[in-house]
Amino acid sequence: MAKLEIELFRARSDNFGVLVHDPETGRTASIDAPEEQPILDALARRGWTLTDIFTTHHHHDHVEANLALKQTFGVTITGPVNEADKIPGIDKKVGDGDRFDFAGHPVEVIETPGHTAGHICFYLPEDKLLFAADTLFALGCGRLFERPAKDMWTSLSKLLKLPDDVGVYFGHEYTLSNAKFAVTVDPGAALAERVQEIEATLNAGRHTAPTTIGVERATNPFLRPHDAAIRAHLGMAQAEDWEVFAEIRARKDKF
Repeated sequence: MAKLEIELFRARSDNFGVLVHDPETGRTASIDAPEEQPILDALARRGWTLTDIFTTHHHHDHVEANLALKQTFGVTITGPVNEADKIPGIDKKVGDGDRFDFAGHPVEVIETPGHTAGHICFYLPEDKLLFAADTLFALGCGRLFERPAKDMWTSLSKLLKLPDDVGVYFGHEYTLSNAKFAVTVDPGAALAERVQEIEATLNAGRHTAPTTIGVERATNPFLRPHDAAIRAHLGMAQAEDWEVFAEIRARKDKF
């Protein structure tokens, strides 16, 4: 089985576009479809033909190009069963625990309600890849629009069970903003060091994606409500993990 090739690029004002290509079969999937032209440009740049769209959730900035790309390429659109009525052009509906094959590469569906009620992530265990869209960001997590904080913490806890070396591709370049907030709730040295690395990456004109589960586990405050220093800083030493998470998310909303 050949190693998957990935093309990462920017779309819209701050979205990431991602193409996943299998060189043996030629199959190419777009993770969401935020904007048609950047996807077409990326396909042309690599000489690939689009065959699939893996949709994570229904928000317009993730599905806008679904129908246009389907008309051009005849793609198969796979998306969340619990948002199927909101996903333009959906062909295959998948939910938590479902598995399917992409060019011989197993794909597992992890349902992560929080940002939206039916948001899903696509996990490729043999390739050590997670496409988390707007559930998990570098040093952040998605804003809670359709489910409460307790549900989102349950969703993030699922992702925390994945191995440290899993690469995480996320939906938006929010990393510097997330970093500036993170240091207000986490006084740790590891986070401060990572903020410097992020600034250097962006100053060099590079993307902050992908990250890894291990890096986020160590430095992302949204994944560390159990951390004693964060709890002390927030004055929540005796709170439940989800309550600490909820406080961090509420503070980020006002940041």
